[in-house]
Amino acid sequence: MNGRGRACRAAAVLLLTLAGQTTPALATTPSGATVRGSGVVTWAASAQRLGQGADRSYRLILRVSAGGSDLRVRLSNAYGNRPLTVDSAHAGLQADGAALEPDSNRALTFDGEDTVTVPAGGTVWSDPLPGRVPAGARLAVSLRTPDAHGPATGHEMALTTSYLGEDADPGGDGDTGWTRTTGSWWYLDAVSVRPAHPRTGAVVALGDSITDGWGSTPGRDRRWPDDLARRLRADGTGVANAGISGNRVLTGNNGGPSAVRRLERDVLSQPGVRAVILYEGVNDLKAKEGASAAEIVAGYREITKRAHAAGLCVIGATVAPFKGWLQWDPDAEAVRREVNHRMRADGGFDAVADVDRALRDPRDPERLRPDLDAGDHLHPDDDGMRAIAGSVDPESLDCRR
Repeated sequence: MNGRGRACRAAAVLLLTLAGQTTPALATTPSGATVRGSGVVTWAASAQRLGQGADRSYRLILRVSAGGSDLRVRLSNAYGNRPLTVDSAHAGLQADGAALEPDSNRALTFDGEDTVTVPAGGTVWSDPLPGRVPAGARLAVSLRTPDAHGPATGHEMALTTSYLGEDADPGGDGDTGWTRTTGSWWYLDAVSVRPAHPRTGAVVALGDSITDGWGSTPGRDRRWPDDLARRLRADGTGVANAGISGNRVLTGNNGGPSAVRRLERDVLSQPGVRAVILYEGVNDLKAKEGASAAEIVAGYREITKRAHAAGLCVIGATVAPFKGWLQWDPDAEAVRREVNHRMRADGGFDAVADVDRALRDPRDPERLRPDLDAGDHLHPDDDGMRAIAGSVDPESLDCRR
């Protein structure tokens, strides 16, 4: 067995180590309520409306940020118009494709039961799974929805390949039956662990398509929250990605809620969060109806006020340039500059990550640096994503509120 094989096998053993019985910890939410899980969120994907539900199995691949024990997953039926039944749920470690590390796949329970029904508009946390998950592990969460109908909930742009099967066994380790692939995550919107150090917390990146990873290399975990997670791994800090492509601060878009409206669902309800990085605004100012700088900053202040009331630190990220994008014009640029000026001067944040300064072309500050541009003049490439992560001061994430 080579070094990689030994490491993967050791990781599987860590995940599988049993230490007594699980503690029932069911949590459901009627629409609009907040239920927090235990531990620290180590991965998240903001809920969106997908296609229609179906009788099938899902093997969803994701990378956790912080490691820890007592893994739990949160299932979401936020956009469902009827209850969703999941009659089999497992968590294991990915080996290659749909195949898992041998003996790593363990059954998840919900209030001690193998089957759970998620109410329309609600969420459910699984019971803690004994054993330890290594930081940065590639986790596979497998689900079966035997009688799903109506609108499905998930996250459209996963930038990761997951697997579907009509007759696949969620409890199996092999790739038999996983005959199709999907580029979305279905019904899964958060994973938490209990970190080794009791003071360890998590950071949520609240953003739009740039935070969601548009422009980064698919399958490589090169979104800027991924890069931030790698920077913070030594501290055991969890990083949750709450980016939604097209999202705006003030108004809903593409059938989804604004950042103001989804703050509770995507940030405040996550366990162990100590800080939020707010990186939104470009979709508001470049929209056809064009929000003003005062309106956008007012939205920032509302989010900050509510996050502060929940005890969170708030780091505001300045809006990067986007000249060359179809919707750019001098008026939108003037609003962008005014928004950034107000953020730097007195936006009410605990700290500011100056993404504008990190990404702009010094020869033409209205544009992205060519070597950081994914090609559409709005979204950064992998190097640009690293530059965004590098603009965040780790010390600003713990403001002792």
